[in-house]
Amino acid sequence: MNKFNKNIFNNLQSIKEILGKVDEADITALPNDYIELEVKLDKLEIVIKNLLKVIKNPFLFNLQEQSDALWSKITQQTNNHQSTTHSHSISRVAATSALEFGELDPLGLALTKFAEAHDKIGSAQLVQDNDILISFLQPWQTTLDTSIQLAKNARNTVKQSRLWLDSCKQSLKSASPQKVEQARLEMESAEDKLVTQTETALTLMKNVLENPEPLTSLNNLVKAQLSYHQASVDALKSIQTDLDNVQRSAQDEYKKSRDA
Repeated sequence: MNKFNKNIFNNLQSIKEILGKVDEADITALPNDYIELEVKLDKLEIVIKNLLKVIKNPFLFNLQEQSDALWSKITQQTNNHQSTTHSHSISRVAATSALEFGELDPLGLALTKFAEAHDKIGSAQLVQDNDILISFLQPWQTTLDTSIQLAKNARNTVKQSRLWLDSCKQSLKSASPQKVEQARLEMESAEDKLVTQTETALTLMKNVLENPEPLTSLNNLVKAQLSYHQASVDALKSIQTDLDNVQRSAQDEYKKSRDA
């Protein structure tokens, strides 16, 4: 039977099952380990999709976009210092404001230090974003688009084969004596295909679920975040020391001028 006719029979079988017109005993049961792997794979897919969505959020993109343009835009953002982070914007405004006073003025000096610190923080964020892109976002997106998708495709093949087998079983039950042998051979062929395709799907699902790559990428994400936050803390601690000195100096000068 050609593929088109098989699809018709499969659709009819599926509709009958949905409408409850097929006894459960007449629906071929898939192995328990297969069902368990399906559940685990679905959970993994949900986890990956949800984390990808929230991790992409800081990049300020349309989170539903799943195209090459997304990666191009992320790469452009992480490599272009002039269209970059909020900290860079703060740095530019602070540096421009410092020029209004000059570095000899305490506020001008403080703004210059403030600008320098936020420039470092912004640069650290760019490094973080690029690291997250390369070592987390891209690997997880690849897992979603390739290995998980391959496993899902194999599962769909199993589903279609199972529907076709059950359709063949029904055909055998209602076959005329002249067509019983042909219907039996068709059913046996469908059984063999289902077994083979189930084994293939099992292997693909196991490969996805046993692959440590998602753990590696998640660890890389944490490392990138830790590096960024440590750089931010270092920059802010440094500026705090500088500002404390500038502030004390300004307060001393102010006190002297009041006491004079």
